Amino acid sequence: MSLLKQHEILFEPVKIGPVTAKNRFYQVPHCNGAGDSEPHTLAAMRGMKAQGGWGVVCTENMMIDPSSDISPYPAVRLWDQDDINNQIMSVEKIHQFGALAGAELAHFGMGASNRVSRMVSIGPSSRPTMEAMDPVQSKRMSLRDIQELLKRQRTAALRAKHAGFDIVYVYMSHENAIGSQFLSSKLNDRTDHYGGSLENRARLFREMIEVTKDAVGDRCAVAVRIATAQIKDNAFVEAAEIRDMIAMFAELPDLWDVNVNNWAMDSATSRFGKEGHQESYIDYVKKVSSKPVVGVGRFTSPDTMASQVRRGILDLVGMARPSIADPFLPNKVYQGRSDDIRECIGCNICVAGENSYSMMRCTQNPTMMEEWRRGWHPEHFPQIKPEKQSDRVLVVGGGAAGLECALTLAKRGITVTLAEKSKRFGGRINEESSLPGLTEWIRVKDYRLQQLQQMPNVDLFLDSELSAEQVLAFGFEHVVVATGSQWRRNGLGRNHMTPILEHDTDNLFTPNDIMTGTQLSGHIIIYDDDGAYLSSALAEKLIVQGCQVSIVTPHETYASWTALTLERSRLLPHLHKLGIRILCGHRLQCFDGRQVTFSHGYDNEIFRLTIEGMVTVTSREPDDDLYQQLRADPTLLDTVGIKSLRRIGDCQAPALIAHAIFSGHEAGRQILAEKTIEVPRREVKYLDTNTITFN
Repeated sequence: MSLLKQHEILFEPVKIGPVTAKNRFYQVPHCNGAGDSEPHTLAAMRGMKAQGGWGVVCTENMMIDPSSDISPYPAVRLWDQDDINNQIMSVEKIHQFGALAGAELAHFGMGASNRVSRMVSIGPSSRPTMEAMDPVQSKRMSLRDIQELLKRQRTAALRAKHAGFDIVYVYMSHENAIGSQFLSSKLNDRTDHYGGSLENRARLFREMIEVTKDAVGDRCAVAVRIATAQIKDNAFVEAAEIRDMIAMFAELPDLWDVNVNNWAMDSATSRFGKEGHQESYIDYVKKVSSKPVVGVGRFTSPDTMASQVRRGILDLVGMARPSIADPFLPNKVYQGRSDDIRECIGCNICVAGENSYSMMRCTQNPTMMEEWRRGWHPEHFPQIKPEKQSDRVLVVGGGAAGLECALTLAKRGITVTLAEKSKRFGGRINEESSLPGLTEWIRVKDYRLQQLQQMPNVDLFLDSELSAEQVLAFGFEHVVVATGSQWRRNGLGRNHMTPILEHDTDNLFTPNDIMTGTQLSGHIIIYDDDGAYLSSALAEKLIVQGCQVSIVTPHETYASWTALTLERSRLLPHLHKLGIRILCGHRLQCFDGRQVTFSHGYDNEIFRLTIEGMVTVTSREPDDDLYQQLRADPTLLDTVGIKSLRRIGDCQAPALIAHAIFSGHEAGRQILAEKTIEVPRREVKYLDTNTITFN
């Protein structure tokens, strides 16, 4: 296969100030939850993308000094020589494969509470800090403070240049950027020449670009990341003013990196934003500036990417989440292998890592952030030794874990048989992707199944429910049980440690019932003790069926986990618009098939409703009967020649689809491996032995 003619435009070089990107594939800055305490992990991750063919690979926000401290969020800093040394490691990995390295310098101003540095937050005015609920305010910056900030920007730019970066950013994208705060007439109430008119409010932004270009513009391109539209009710900068400002400074930076504000709109999940959803907000920038423009839109189709370039929307195709799902996306397009791309499903599991103070994960790509920690490569797999090539593996269960395990084994050259009891592969992926807003999740199955169907060392069997006796009789050397789980009907969950409902209660349903086609009518209660995304999608499906739906949860806030994926702020208005009532802090007491009883969490006040049905979204029961039967007699396994038996995915520990994929991938790498990694490598910090002195 070779590059398709319609995609050739994507591989044209693009000049960006004094540097040139080898193609139009641009990994825009994105958070990853590692921070500067994980330099090897970050360097390996970024180097993997460069190896995958990206023309530009950028860092996340890099705080320029301690007055912008967002701890405990895992931030990257560029404060001193040690930080430069950390970044050199990433730059070298990026340059190794011919990509440009971009450094996104940032100061969060009143968006930083400075919990660890304990420096006073700064901003155009004295306002409550925006980053968290800490009851602290920023100080109004003096003219001297502003000059000091510009010096810090210049110094950080020089550090980035010294580390070897090719592109240096001035960050002004979201409300947590100090330049954006000065630009806002709602946040900036100054009466000096940094306040009042648009030209005055934009003065700091212009000066930050100028000092950066003066410091590093001889060798580095200077990029500006800016939100071209504020898509929320209380936008702090009017869209017309942003347009005017971009026109005012159209030729000042070497590159415009454009997106929308706020983060939930910018990194919209597939439920709320489809591919290319930002086009109408960013398309004007190229009309007013001759400088290259990069923008995002969760691009997964090379046709869409090429179209935006041809139509003059973008010069460089920016991607964050798609580069996480498939670091080798550019190479696959170049090789004419677009069907082999692991397409981003827009679930925002990656974002949830950052928001939960942990390294990002990816549903589609289990190797993300494991390149250094476990030595995993997304495209290359350790091949089986010749003396072990006669060993065969049976994987029972063709859901997320089973598909990923079978694919990983097959890519290692191992002979695999995958048996699924139902009439189609996919398991819970099929069920959840049938719900409103989650249709793109089917890509998790489609990618793996399409790959498996092309592999000569794989046998696929549907409608094949296996008993323990059959598994023992087949003669496989290795058996993997991936039989999944089912949602519990008895109410057991986070807030109910013992069952509270009878299985045979009339009008009592589980998510599996709804997702597999059970039709309901009348007033339906969804009892959500899960706190994630599923109850809202089920509620929307029941609304489509014509039901009246109420969601009741014992939690103080509804679907709190969705705040991590940036969905909650959009989910609640969406459900309200659909007429779905939400009651928080109500604990289920009993349900007799018609009347449901709750008690309020504050005072145990009893609350009763007569309804036509209830769906319990509480917890899941692993379907591990087959595994338990097989492991009951280890001597029998030895007798029939089974060398290893393991369970993976939901039948071991029900969790997210991302966890099931990871579990399957890990098992696929461990079976018949010469060396297994049970515990990932970790970064070790060495104590500074210099004498501590006190003033």
